[in-house]
Amino acid sequence: MSKKTLVLGASPTPTRYSYKAIKRLLKYNHEVVAIGKREFEIDSVMVLKEMVDIPNLHTVTLYLNPDNQEPYLDYIIEQKPRRIIFNPNTYNRKLEKMAREAGIELVEDCTLVMLDTGDY
Repeated sequence: MSKKTLVLGASPTPTRYSYKAIKRLLKYNHEVVAIGKREFEIDSVMVLKEMVDIPNLHTVTLYLNPDNQEPYLDYIIEQKPRRIIFNPNTYNRKLEKMAREAGIELVEDCTLVMLDTGDY
């Protein structure tokens, strides 16, 4: 089943994990929305600079450190995702509290590993 996923902190650099996550999500047939510092394209995904409304969002996967997440905190909660994945070095206590209060599932894991092991 496809899980619409927001990749937050998308990078145009192929060695970055956010780039690899977009490619891997597509490989596993998940719909991808991506937000980064600038606009660019990865395969069929146009990475956006601005925060857009994303209906039926299943997962937010984070590739921003906690300080860089700050401008996105309210936006993430407002999108009402079913879960948030804190990839390594992205755990944020403030976002965790906000998400728990909103009833959003939290996962501390690696999106790439989750996809490859069938845990996504």
